[in-house]
Amino acid sequence: MRAYQLPVEEPCPVPEPLLGDLYRANPEGLATLVRTIPATSRALLALYCFKRVHLKSIALALAETCSKDDLIVHGGDYGADLYERARRAPPVVEQRPKISLSRGALMKVVVDQDLI
Repeated sequence: MRAYQLPVEEPCPVPEPLLGDLYRANPEGLATLVRTIPATSRALLALYCFKRVHLKSIALALAETCSKDDLIVHGGDYGADLYERARRAPPVVEQRPKISLSRGALMKVVVDQDLI
């Protein structure tokens, strides 16, 4: 019987409580927290978060404050790609038309007097 190995999870480059604070922070609080993280840890954390779908917005916020060199040193081409993505303009969200709901009765019930 062949034993299969599970992939080893990459360790988080910052303490988990800090990652939790970043995850729960509003945009203004996130910017403040990001500035408290040293440059090397910020680059490593940006790369760590970018590999996880639910943390991509944090990764982009972190990468926006990193130098291109730091991201490339720690992430190679992946870091260079993250640097470029963090500096692209966010996609424009078109406003969809509002849906209006009827305020009146949708149909009138007509009772045939002969059936009563």
